[in-house]
Amino acid sequence: MSLHLQMLGTGGAFAKRFYNNNALLSTEDFTLLIDCGITAPLSLHQLGKTPDQIDAILITHIHGDHVGGLEEFAFRMKFQYGRKPVLYISEKLIKPLWENTLKGGLTQEGISSIEDAFEIHPLSEGVPYHISPGLTLELIQTPHIPGKDSFSLYINQEIFYSADMTFQPELLTKLVQERGCRKIMHEVQFIAPGVVHTTLDELRSLPQEIQQMIYLMHYGDEMESYMGQTGAMKFLRQHEIYSL
Repeated sequence: MSLHLQMLGTGGAFAKRFYNNNALLSTEDFTLLIDCGITAPLSLHQLGKTPDQIDAILITHIHGDHVGGLEEFAFRMKFQYGRKPVLYISEKLIKPLWENTLKGGLTQEGISSIEDAFEIHPLSEGVPYHISPGLTLELIQTPHIPGKDSFSLYINQEIFYSADMTFQPELLTKLVQERGCRKIMHEVQFIAPGVVHTTLDELRSLPQEIQQMIYLMHYGDEMESYMGQTGAMKFLRQHEIYSL
């Protein structure tokens, strides 16, 4: 069964040209929205897609460029389409997402909890979940902001999709050598030090055979000035459709 990736945006948290790093992951009859940041509703509109065409959302962590569009998405689904969006989310993120992000805007008559706004499907780390025919997801906790949980994805036990994360060469090597990973969608920050992100220089230190699997995303607006400087790695592009 075919699997396709279409980036709603490929930019970092402060990017303006390339929108927030959110994606559509699709089989023939199921579409998953990976993260729903501030620019996700606009990007979906530009593609001619409406919220009811999205079968489910998955959230990797609760920064605004990954969850800032959830309020609009939930309200549109409730008032335009009369149903709750399906939300796949780490069990560790459910309470912080509601209490620290969504509660102020979504609370009203009939909505007093995250379960009132979304159909919640809690996920545990390290467990492969069969989401739909042809689509299996596993959460891998990866370090980003100290004290805040963030989860990368292992898709169909062969594709790594990073959340925002610091450089983890041991993880990438293990996925490739021991778990059969064949493609890596990885965030990148051009300027060092990364602090809470992975830098281009760090990714260029990886072996050539791993670099060849990497597609770069979550980059800054200065991306074009780094063309030809990414080793064997390629840039993902906004709105292009990639066969996985």
